[in-house]
Amino acid sequence: MEGYASAFIESLRRKSSSGNTVSSYEIDLQQFAEFLKLKKVVLESVDHIVIRDFLNHLYTDRRLSKSSVSRKLACLKTFFKYLLREGLLRANPAELIASPRLPKILPSFLGEEEAAAIVGLPQGEGLAALRDRAILELLYASGMRVSELVGLNDDQLDMDQQTVRVLGKGKKERIVLFGDFAARSLLEYLNAKQQLRLGGADDRGRVPIFVSIRGRRLSSRDIQRLVASLRLGLKTTRRVTPHTLRHSFATHLLERGADLRAIQELLGHESLATTQKYTHVGIQHLKREYDKAHPKAKNNR
Repeated sequence: MEGYASAFIESLRRKSSSGNTVSSYEIDLQQFAEFLKLKKVVLESVDHIVIRDFLNHLYTDRRLSKSSVSRKLACLKTFFKYLLREGLLRANPAELIASPRLPKILPSFLGEEEAAAIVGLPQGEGLAALRDRAILELLYASGMRVSELVGLNDDQLDMDQQTVRVLGKGKKERIVLFGDFAARSLLEYLNAKQQLRLGGADDRGRVPIFVSIRGRRLSSRDIQRLVASLRLGLKTTRRVTPHTLRHSFATHLLERGADLRAIQELLGHESLATTQKYTHVGIQHLKREYDKAHPKAKNNR
C-alpha cells in the first residue's frame, strides 16, 4: 500500500496537480492504509465491501461530514483507477460505489456596502496597512482565490492594463481584471515596498508581490488571519473569509448584469455549472428583498 500510494502521489505531482489536492490525497490514503492495517486486509484483496466499511467508519467513528467522505471516496476512485491503468490491479473496487448526495450550500457573500466597508478597514500609511488595503481591494476587484493571490510575482502584474496573469487550479493561466480603486491601492503599496527594498528575488528569480514587513512571501494562512481580524470591525455576526470576497465579487457582477460566461472566465471555473450557483444566490437575494418590500408578499393576518 505504501509503495503504491507513493507512486500515485508522485504521478499527481508530475501532472501538476494543485498542492492542496496532493496534500489531501496523501492524508486520505494514509487513513485508508491505517484502516486496512487495522482490519488486516491487504490491498490486493480490497473489494467494494471493504471500501464501504471504510466509508462507514469515517461516518460513524470519525464523525466526518458527507463532503469530507465524498472527497475521500473520490481519492480512492482515482487511486484505484491509477493502479488499474498501471496493471497493478485487475479491477477497480471503488468504481461502483456512488458518492453520497451532498446538500446544496449556497455561497455566502457580503452586500456591496459590507464589502466596501471591510476593504476600507486597514487604515494608515505604514507598509502593513497599505499592503492589507491592496490585498483586500485586489481580492474583491478580481475574484481571485487567496492561493492565487499569495502566489503572485511582479511579472504577472500589468499596472497599465490593470490586469493580472493568474496561475489557477491545474496550473491553468487566465487573465483577471481590477479597477481603479485596486490599482490606486496597489500602486501605493508597491511604491512603499520599493522604498523599503523589501521582497527581493528568491532562488528561482521570482519577486513576490505581497510580503511581510521582513520581506517573506505571505501565505494563505496570513491572509485568512488578516480577514478574520478585520471582520471584528464589521457590524455582522456572519463568518467572513477571503473566499467570501470572491463570492461577493461574482454575486455583485451578476446582480449588475454581467454575463455568466464572463464571470466563469474571470473566476477560472472549468464548468459553467460551478458558476451557475451564483444565479441561485441572486434569486434568493431577490426573494428576500421582495418579501421585505412588497405589501402582499406575506400573509401577516
